[in-house]
Amino acid sequence: MQLTEEQVLALAPDDSSRKAGRELSGPSKWVTKGANEQALWGECQGSGSKPYQTQVDLNGMAFKCSCPSRKFPCKHGIGLLILYARQPADFTTTEPPAWVSEWLGKREEKDTKKKEKPTNEAAQVKRQQAREQSVEDGLAELLLWIKDIVRNGLIGIPEKDPSFFINMTRRMVDAKAPGLAGLVKTASNLNFYREGWQTEFTDLLVRMYLLIAGYTNKQSPALLEDLRSGIGFTQSQDELREQKGITDIWLVLGKQTEEEDSLTVERNWLYGINSKKYALVLQFSAMSQAMPLNLIPGFFLQAELVYYPSAQPLRALIKSQVVAATIPPVSGISSWQEVAELETAYNSVLPFNTARPFLMQQVRPVQYEGSWWLADSSNRLVKVKESFTGIYRLMAISGGKPLDLAVLGSENNYEPLGILWGNQYIFLSN
Repeated sequence: MQLTEEQVLALAPDDSSRKAGRELSGPSKWVTKGANEQALWGECQGSGSKPYQTQVDLNGMAFKCSCPSRKFPCKHGIGLLILYARQPADFTTTEPPAWVSEWLGKREEKDTKKKEKPTNEAAQVKRQQAREQSVEDGLAELLLWIKDIVRNGLIGIPEKDPSFFINMTRRMVDAKAPGLAGLVKTASNLNFYREGWQTEFTDLLVRMYLLIAGYTNKQSPALLEDLRSGIGFTQSQDELREQKGITDIWLVLGKQTEEEDSLTVERNWLYGINSKKYALVLQFSAMSQAMPLNLIPGFFLQAELVYYPSAQPLRALIKSQVVAATIPPVSGISSWQEVAELETAYNSVLPFNTARPFLMQQVRPVQYEGSWWLADSSNRLVKVKESFTGIYRLMAISGGKPLDLAVLGSENNYEPLGILWGNQYIFLSN
């Protein structure tokens, strides 16, 4: 596996871990070190009598260290990976020591136990029926709330007491509809002093109404799964893993991390080089725990992905993965007109305006009328999201010339994710 130092540093949980990891990346810091196709390991001498034992599962990019740090990965894991990225030939290729083999064995055993875990189907059906009734009751209340807003108009919304939104958010949580609770909360957090807030607020109301109406009227099975997902129902990952997926070499285009209450949500955007399919892999962690997988932007994975049921599949889970041995040529979309046609096709089937990734060929950043845009070979322009902070880095790399660029967005508003330069991918962290 070939890693760059930049990719390793992207795994660090914070700046202090990056700095400490760099300090531990020298060969003299490591008493022993070794590697094989599955794992990487080393012993780092600390302040105690025994060195810290650090190990990395390369296929799952998982870390373990005997140090007391609660960060994932810790500075020792970062330092070991940086050293491996710089000097892979210095790592002895051999059978792993017992402490590494035991850890890898426990990880495999844990995965097997998950697959073998029995389920009480009768109790599961009963719980599902109770939840669906709870959701239907909550939807009826939310629909009345939306109708009251429309009937009274938007002019009084900025003066509403916070409890107007808080109570409905809590009601949706009680109704076991967390997706709708999130939409109500998003509406309450809008800046009502900013010009154009009415459009954003109305868009959220329309989205809520479409979810309610579609779910109540029981649309087609594929669309119903999208509606259930938007409301907050979850799909069993064990059931998905039993299905056949798409095996391809997947390029990790980007990673976005958000804090939602006490939960960390990580969105990973992937592109299948042969299938030309895009995928969103969601991961969650609570209380600063490590994510199940470390997906590094710019990483190529030989993996089988299974898509969640949808009228326009995008979200997927990784059923199995290994590091890609060879990288075939990567190609993308040549014009913004083609992107517009694809988005029209998506929206005609799934009427929710959702940001999607696109891998564009030969686009260049330009400044026009005080804003930044991306121009294709026909000089058609789309706007760069105002929140994107990496525009000057993008300009420095491109020199104003066309390059292959991964973007994320919809409807003429896109955020650059990374630059494809030959077989190298440069992540533009925002």
